[in-house]
Amino acid sequence: MSENRLLPQFKIKEKLRFNDDQCKITLDNNRMLLLHAEAFSHLKNELFNTLDPKVAQGLMIRMGYISGQLDADVVLKMYGSGDDDVFDLGPAIHGLEGFVHAEILEHKIDWGKGSFYGRVRCSGSVEAELYLKEHSSHSDCPVCWSVVGYASGYVSRFFKRFIVFKEIECKACGNDDCILVGKPAEAWADDDTYINYFKANYENESPLESELNKLRGARPFKQFDQGDLLGESKEFTKAFEYLTHAANTPINVLLHGETGVGKEVFARWLHKNSERSESPFVAINCGAIPNDLIEAELFGVKRGAYTGASQSRPGRFELANGGTLFLDELGELSPSAQVKLLRVLQTGELERLGDSQTIKVDVRLVAATNVNLQEAIQQGDFRSDLYYRIATFPIEIPPLRERKSDIPILVDSMMEKYAPLYKKNILGISDTAMSSLMSYGWPGNIRELQNIIERAVLLAPDNGMIEQIHLEHNRESHNPNVTVADNFTEVAPIPYAEADVDIYKHLLDSNISLQEYELNLIKRALETTNGNMTKAAALLGITRRQITYKLKNAASGD
Repeated sequence: MSENRLLPQFKIKEKLRFNDDQCKITLDNNRMLLLHAEAFSHLKNELFNTLDPKVAQGLMIRMGYISGQLDADVVLKMYGSGDDDVFDLGPAIHGLEGFVHAEILEHKIDWGKGSFYGRVRCSGSVEAELYLKEHSSHSDCPVCWSVVGYASGYVSRFFKRFIVFKEIECKACGNDDCILVGKPAEAWADDDTYINYFKANYENESPLESELNKLRGARPFKQFDQGDLLGESKEFTKAFEYLTHAANTPINVLLHGETGVGKEVFARWLHKNSERSESPFVAINCGAIPNDLIEAELFGVKRGAYTGASQSRPGRFELANGGTLFLDELGELSPSAQVKLLRVLQTGELERLGDSQTIKVDVRLVAATNVNLQEAIQQGDFRSDLYYRIATFPIEIPPLRERKSDIPILVDSMMEKYAPLYKKNILGISDTAMSSLMSYGWPGNIRELQNIIERAVLLAPDNGMIEQIHLEHNRESHNPNVTVADNFTEVAPIPYAEADVDIYKHLLDSNISLQEYELNLIKRALETTNGNMTKAAALLGITRRQITYKLKNAASGD
């Protein structure tokens, strides 16, 4: 499958972002590097001149192998597995990275049986091209070692089986193109020497390394996938690292953070990466439930006259038994609910309202709050003994204004999420619009950004970009009340006619274009509705999309 057909379909190029502020290039949140091909060639030559050729070849293969595995991880994260088109994205990404243009000539894949055979033509290989540039004669052996490693690593990771590619023809050897053949490692049994190039890969320790780690008491560090938690800023990374320490433990976690920072997303990640991941995750917002109902919601009720319940029902603790209970807005709990919550945490036992029967529960608690519980304790609004029981492992989640470098990553993810929902193909976001997002203060944090991007996807044209106009609020101001009308060049004011004058004749005599009248009328409508485009559209008898279209044309000078 060719790169040209794959890239538009899967929008791989749109995952590649250049962050000028941080001097970073990322591919779907994975940092990439842009380097001179000749520098790569120089490093390769140094390896071959310094080391035994077989050792150097093995290093190049394993470097490519790791790169292929990492790209496979990107593809699997974005699109899942089990689809031939998705699987064939490997050659497209390798081409995007500038190493080679790969064309799959033949492949025989049985996902169920785990059988694989592939034959690939590689044209424009950077390794073959540089070799021919630097040497006056052809090579005695194939030279595309990193390309071979990449193909092997990508397919092995994707196929969950050790697949090995071998270059059987190479342009550096005088062939027309470079041809790779891939099959399971055991199928190369007649060439053990070649298979040995792969055996010292990064996943295995040498016997010496193993013994040293035992002596040092080293423990393997588990690498965690960030999942739905997106970010690479130092502020986000610090919070995420704390989260990983708590992941596979029974410790109670208290998440601190402003409204909208994504505390529930952090809590869900914690559950998913714990030993309780197969059991329920139950969430409840304590601030959204009246005080006289919160205890029934948490602990359940027994049917009877005392409770007024027509039937017995379990509370959230029982529903979360064996799993994780997420208590959001913990500081809003009533004093009596705090007492009962403390008892459950201390004993693992509860009683439904109106019932004397004790029920045992095994629940891990993750709580969240946007208020200062220490101050609430001093004011007598929160129990200190409950606080110390819950706040065993506090984690501070930074507000969006302190991790602005994560905004491009978050925006990409949100566009991907909402474009299918609104049946749109969004090509990306303009630099002007992104600059506006980066300069805003985000008092509503990620939740506000999510609302803005969802609205922008709705407003943006199909097969178009999100522009400044689609953001609706002027992000250059930290005032969320500044409206989209303030983003456009002032047009001549409409000259108001006296009541007894024919207004239409007066408009014609004023020598102002129809477009200027339209823009003035739209602006008046937006001012009347305090920037609400839906209400403005209703006043004018047109659609919100028509307003957006007219304002966009005005801004571009069309």
